[in-house]
Amino acid sequence: MRDNDGEWLAADGAVAQSGREPLPFSVDPVRVFQELFAGAWGAFWLDAGIRSNAGRSMLGTASPVRPSYLVTGGRLEEVLDGRKRAVQGTLHERVRAELGSERMPQQGMRQRHPSIPVSEGDASIDASPIGWVGWLGYEYGAAIVDPTLVDAAAGKATSAPDAALLAADRIVSIDHATGATCLWFVDDEDGRAWAGRTRHELERLASDPTSAPKPNDSGRHMVDAPRWRNSDDEYLRMIASCQESIHDGDAYQLCLTTQVSVTTDEDPFDVYLRVRCGSLAGHGGFIRVGDTALLSASPELYLTVGDGVAVSRPVKGTRRRGRTAAEDAELRTELAADDKERAENLMIVDLMRNDLGRIARLGGVSVTELLEVETHEHVHQLVSTVRAEMADGVDVFDVLEASFPAGSMTGAPKLSAMRILHGLEAGPRGIYSGCFGRIGCDGSAELAMVIRSIVMRDGQAAIGTGGGITALSVPRNELAEVKLKAAALLAALGG
Repeated sequence: MRDNDGEWLAADGAVAQSGREPLPFSVDPVRVFQELFAGAWGAFWLDAGIRSNAGRSMLGTASPVRPSYLVTGGRLEEVLDGRKRAVQGTLHERVRAELGSERMPQQGMRQRHPSIPVSEGDASIDASPIGWVGWLGYEYGAAIVDPTLVDAAAGKATSAPDAALLAADRIVSIDHATGATCLWFVDDEDGRAWAGRTRHELERLASDPTSAPKPNDSGRHMVDAPRWRNSDDEYLRMIASCQESIHDGDAYQLCLTTQVSVTTDEDPFDVYLRVRCGSLAGHGGFIRVGDTALLSASPELYLTVGDGVAVSRPVKGTRRRGRTAAEDAELRTELAADDKERAENLMIVDLMRNDLGRIARLGGVSVTELLEVETHEHVHQLVSTVRAEMADGVDVFDVLEASFPAGSMTGAPKLSAMRILHGLEAGPRGIYSGCFGRIGCDGSAELAMVIRSIVMRDGQAAIGTGGGITALSVPRNELAEVKLKAAALLAALGG
């Protein structure tokens, strides 16, 4: 590793170590992705947002020396240099094994500033991001909770991978608070060679006065009209069925979802730039794995893990933005006071407290934020924060196995809710309502919910959308919320 004066710093006694090279200039992440990573089989951009002044964005490609992993229909594949082969075991077992291996980069580096623990909502800027980047889809998590949920869906599987983790060990990181850019890599001969080449390319981009191209609105083109999985009448009947289950005592809350699809001939990254321009989301991302692309403007942080602490921030309760400042303030106040929305949020907070309690030390679960209204580009949302001090011996996969799929996307009680919803929803959710982000080689994680997202594959774009149903839900309002959540994404596709 080099310090700010260009001197390499090395870790004492590490077999493999993380290298970090700060750069003395800023770069535009759009141009970085387009010119350095866009052509790769596996590429990612974890995006802190177009107007963010906090957090960091991370861009890179799948490692050429460490395997990436895909799970499709329960089949685990290892991918290296674009070539796939089936392997035994589970995704969690494979990544856990690598966490303990000597080929994984270690975190103990001498730095001018010591590493900062992962905070409740932001990754530490100084912590190494090296590890894996990708997604875990809803059905992947459902199979862990109850394999019969997936067995019952035989013949309904999506063609996109249920889970995908790209090995990420060559990363461009941008600090949004300062604009500082860093290169992260495995500190060996190949990694340092990559850092040298990439520094040269980024210097060229930084000195080039050409600005990043703006999204091309004139290029929007949907080949056909949007196709909803459920008609309005069908969705209203599904809401009625949810409320019957609630009245019968089988659930307290149910997160009912549907999907809208369109045919398009657009490039997924062009669509993502339009999604990004219309969002203030702090947990955005573009991840391409082969011919599947995930485009997300997620406002919801599902999980952070670091420094022995796991944090989840469930979002339940939504209002549109007002047309005027006065109307906007009125809608915000209405959301904060709405009994139905508050009850829905509290039920999910209780569920997350229970899930995280399974991996926490005794008395180690707390609610640090309750029923706070957050404002985003298109909506106001009601947010809470649940924090767990992890018990000894617990790792990030124990946390995932205890809490995924997230309660904000299932309902409560979780298992009963998932079984009811599986019987109602007319197809798989796929990547939607899963999670995406990074898992570090030090066992840390920052994962956002896959909501406000588009999945593009083979000329098709799919948008999942839904909402929490309670006994107090007004069916027509719930239907309107579903359409509101999909509207901005359809607009980015030309709808």
